[in-house]
Amino acid sequence: MSHAIANARTMLRRQYKHDLRYPAGTVSALIMPLVFLLLFTYVFGGQMGMGLPSGAGYIDYIVPGIVFMCISGGVSQAALGAAMDMTEGIIARFRTMPISRGAVLTAHAVANVIRGLGAVTIIIGVSLLMGFEPDAGFLDWIAFVGVVALYALMISWLGVAFGLSARNVEGANAKTLPLVFLPFVSSAFVPAESTAAGVQWFIEYQPFTAMIETIRGLLLGAPIGSNLIVSVLWAVGFTLIGYVWALKLYHRDR
Repeated sequence: MSHAIANARTMLRRQYKHDLRYPAGTVSALIMPLVFLLLFTYVFGGQMGMGLPSGAGYIDYIVPGIVFMCISGGVSQAALGAAMDMTEGIIARFRTMPISRGAVLTAHAVANVIRGLGAVTIIIGVSLLMGFEPDAGFLDWIAFVGVVALYALMISWLGVAFGLSARNVEGANAKTLPLVFLPFVSSAFVPAESTAAGVQWFIEYQPFTAMIETIRGLLLGAPIGSNLIVSVLWAVGFTLIGYVWALKLYHRDR
């Protein structure tokens, strides 16, 4: 176990050296949520906020959705990093070295989780400057960090699996598009009940809605109901799927 942890730390340092040399991916993953936060708050917020309960501020409603977009947007970076390692031959070289089998993939996933938490921290800070008023207590903030880390881990392992399954970097990016756009068809920007009947049903039962509603409840002190349990079950299930799938792809001959 100590050997595997040491190998994972070494591979994690490798990931951050890549980020320092090629910061465009990290910066773009942060820029897009910031753009959506500013756009929907100052341009569309007046009209879209009309569907909220009386007295509710649209920025308070939208921040949890933007937070989740910081997490889901990381799937592209995780997939691209794994695809580049696989297609450029470094994975084949790692296989010949006496290192832990899962260290390379674990480093990709953990690095993406840390990047996601950093992006969420920046978004929360900017939102507070824009007038966001969370009503979370100390335990709510602890739970918020925990669920955000879990959701980021889920996205990271799915991204790594998508990257390893692709034949090239372009294919890896294309495979992540459903996860990138799925938050747009959720309760991130408007309540589900304000949409058409068929769309409302999809929004209510797709997994990302429960995750966003959990974040919203923790930040705003709103009732969470079954969303926490449902979202954790979805997240754990998808994390296991991504992990097992990624390991299987890593060990296959190419």
